[in-house]
Amino acid sequence: MPLSLAQEYFQIPVVTRAYTTACVLTTAAVHLEVISPFQLYFNPDLIIRRYQIWRLITSFLFFGSLGFNFVFNIIFLYRYCRMLEEGCFRGRTADFVFLFLFGGIVMTLFGLFANVFFLGQAFIIMLVYVWSRRHPLVRMNFFGLLNFRAPFLPWVLAGFSLLLGNSVVVDLLGICVGHMYYFLEDVFPNQPGGRKLLTTPELLRVLFDRPEDPDHRLLQEDEQQDDEPHR
Repeated sequence: MPLSLAQEYFQIPVVTRAYTTACVLTTAAVHLEVISPFQLYFNPDLIIRRYQIWRLITSFLFFGSLGFNFVFNIIFLYRYCRMLEEGCFRGRTADFVFLFLFGGIVMTLFGLFANVFFLGQAFIIMLVYVWSRRHPLVRMNFFGLLNFRAPFLPWVLAGFSLLLGNSVVVDLLGICVGHMYYFLEDVFPNQPGGRKLLTTPELLRVLFDRPEDPDHRLLQEDEQQDDEPHR
């Protein structure tokens, strides 16, 4: 049994595996009182004046204490991050890492002006938004109560947060950043006079993408075109 669980774990795509594991371990460390949430939250003043640079990362890794909110976020993170990585980003790990960097940097900049302490939930909403816009015809069902198409999913999640008494600022932040990426990557380049503005740095390709033979690369390009939504 342990061997099969280990094999299943290492079959998870590398980016999804790394991010999900980091979130689980961070929450476990807080639960065991190894670290405190006060050491993790996003605080521009501490980052700039006391050089606590780690907060730029840890603010994306903590979803609160163990409970419904944590389980809900981890499930959505694992599901939609993996579907993106195995779907439209299959064989394009560098591009997927670039999406992470884009989302993280833009959210951090917005976080300077918004009273948001933890950005992980917004990051998940961003991933859900990108997936939903690239799969507009997929039918969704939310807890057996609502039926809708995939592009409405981020808004349903925002409404669910509102019903639970949570602030929707975090959800709206994720939707905003997700739409920025979707527009710059999928919409604007296909407009008259448009061009591709988001380009994955070559360093990321060297670090994350394996050298491929031309035939395999052409096959991946064909698969990517088949996976793109109809516009």
